[in-house]
Parts: sequence; structure tokens; C-alpha cells
Amino acid sequence: MGMTITEKILAYHSDRDVVEPGEIIEARIDLALANDITAPLSLEEFEKVGAKKVFDTEKVAFVLDHFTPNKDILSAHNCKKIREFSKKYGIKNFFEGGRCGIEHALIPEEGLVLPGDVVIGADSHTCTYGALGAFATGMGSTDITYGMVTGKIWLKVPESIKFVCYGKWQRWVTGKDLILHIIGMIGVDGALYGAMEFDGEAISDLSMDSRFTVANMAIEAGGKNGIFKVDEKTLEYIKGRSKRPYRVFESDPDGRYKEAYEIDASKIGLNVACPSLPSNVKPVEALKGVEIDQAVIGSCTNGRMEDLEIAARILKGKKVADGVRCIIIPATPKIYREALTRGFFEIFLDAGCIISPPTCGPCLGGHMGVLAKGEKAIATTNRNFIGRMGHPESEVYLSGASVAAASAIKGTISHPEEVL
Repeated sequence: MGMTITEKILAYHSDRDVVEPGEIIEARIDLALANDITAPLSLEEFEKVGAKKVFDTEKVAFVLDHFTPNKDILSAHNCKKIREFSKKYGIKNFFEGGRCGIEHALIPEEGLVLPGDVVIGADSHTCTYGALGAFATGMGSTDITYGMVTGKIWLKVPESIKFVCYGKWQRWVTGKDLILHIIGMIGVDGALYGAMEFDGEAISDLSMDSRFTVANMAIEAGGKNGIFKVDEKTLEYIKGRSKRPYRVFESDPDGRYKEAYEIDASKIGLNVACPSLPSNVKPVEALKGVEIDQAVIGSCTNGRMEDLEIAARILKGKKVADGVRCIIIPATPKIYREALTRGFFEIFLDAGCIISPPTCGPCLGGHMGVLAKGEKAIATTNRNFIGRMGHPESEVYLSGASVAAASAIKGTISHPEEVL
């Protein structure tokens, strides 16, 4: 019996020929990362266990992206603590200030994750890196401490679930619509502790930006990880970014899958996840007339160039509706600069948008766009739980960039064709 791509990566990193779902293994890691919210607890544990150094100064990363620029005294204290630790222990990949971006866009952009890697992060959306053919998963802060000290992590080998997508994508439809469709189909626990593997001709047609989006939200279906096979688009993305050797793994034809789904991409339209679960998915046409107070285009899910380009196409020559705040958040300094160079900022400013530096702020109700009681937002973020973006009596709708931009113009949840 063959193995899936996830099983092969875990077998290689645990120095075994074969692993099977359900087995507990200890695997070598290629990267351990944390952010300004999750790292402080890891560092406290580091001191408690009496560690004297990290296992590899180039394989630990800290990205200060959630509450920065510092929104209050506590966030400033946390960042100072991480800064001092990084200096003391010689952490090579420490990102803050003008070097900093949203971690799950910045880390692959910097070439710190490559095909075949095992990556652990103190953030649930670490699964984003599966778009590069890596095994990547989120863990608790204390687990990250173990990884930072030993260079290894123990985990249970997940069962694999395959999603084969065929057919041609409709206009405006992106990876966000696909993953919302899947979560709506199987539920928020439909892939519980599973390895969600994406394959098929329609997947090959997706851009890398869309693949990152799909892998990013595997956790919203309960997945342990999301993963794509490495193809020419993957190799083109890492070309010039990779700074070390890597190894490509592929699923065997007779690999074992707990379940397999076939999805006709041509039947997927623009989707919106309604309050208050990512699985409460409806077609955008079903939400006509739902008024919004805020639109957010950004986050580790949809703050990449593909998203900003879509938003610019729709917002060009238009105005954000009265009473609506439209916040644009380029995910990294490089994306910020490219959007500026390509004239997108002029379009956004002329439309009445707010342009934010890279931050996770509004996604988790931290800063740069917190909702008041009774307010409604449409956002290209990944979660819409009760109170996720602010007051527990606010509401969040999740969509791709095209729907968010069109909704900002109309003041109600809208299809992009309604404003063009």
C-alpha cells in the first residue's frame, strides 16, 4: 500500500520508511515560528525548562504582526520581550517594523518554507504553507517551545482526505470561493485532524495566491494541514527565494484516503460565509440587500497581489458608499510596494479607502478596524465567530476580494457585476 504526500513527508522527517495514520511519531522540523501574541508564552516556557539555546538560529522565526505597530502598553511589552530574546539567542529571522508583514504571507515570500518541509507555528493558520507542498500545522505555544529547543515535535499522523477539482473556473471566482464551498459542504469539523489534499486540473489552474488561501483555511474545516502537490507554478514561486536544498514528495497512486471528493469547479460561484461560522456558506446572490458598515480586504488569507489587483479593478473610478469604511491591508512590505508602484493606492485613495500597513489587526478584533455593537462587516479574513472582529453583537461575513470591494461600493453585500 502506498503513502500520501503528507505521510511521505512525515516518514522522511522521522527517519522511517513508512508511517500510518494514527501513529504517534517524533519528526524533525524545518521551521518553528510564533508571533507577537503567541511567542511570549513560548519564551516563558523556554526559561522554565532551563534551555540555553535554540536548536538552530536560522530555523526559528518571530513575526510581530498582530498588534503592531504597538497598539497599547501590553503589546509593546510583548514585542520588547521577543526582541530581547531574539538578540540574546541570535535569532536570524526576526521581523518587525518596516521588515514585517503578515506572517503567513511573509514567511513563504522570504523563502523560509520550501517543498517537503515540516513547519510548526504558534498560530492556527500555519497550514497556509501546504500550498508549497510542505507539511505545516499550528500548535500551542508550549509545543513550539519544545520544537525551538529540540528541533523536533511529536504528533499523530493524520488520515488524508482528497479533494479532486475539475472543470473551468467562472469569472471572479478564486481559491477563497473554493475553500468556502468545501467548508460549507463538509462542515467546520468535516476534516477533523485530517490532511486535506487538493488535486485535479482545476487546482493546477489556480494561482499560487489562491492556493495559499485554500491551504490557509484548511483549519476552518478542522484539518490538521492542507497540502498541494508541487508543480511548475510552485517551482516558479520558490525560484529565487529558496536559500537551501529541498525535497519534493508526491502521493502514490495507491495512497490511502479516508474520503475522496470530486468537485466541479465550473459550478462554484462567488460564496459568502454568513455569521457566525465559516461553514454557513451562501451564494452572494442570496444576500442581496444585507447592509454593511465595514469592508476589510487583507489578512493572511487574502492580502496578496491577486486580491489587491481584483479590488483595484472593481474600485477603479468608483467611490466607497457613504457610511462604509473600506480598509485595504497589503500583507507584506513587498506587496505594499508593488501595489503602490502599480498605481493601486491611487485607485484606493480616490475611492475613499483606508490603506493600512501590514497587520492582522482587524481580523481578530485587535485594532485597525474593530467593530462596534450592531455593526456588520464583510471581510476577506478567515473567521467569523461571534465577537471575532469586535463586539459580540457585531457580525462578520467572509468573502473573496471581488465581493468585498463591490460591497464597499454598494453599501450592501453585492456581486462585482453589479458595480461594473
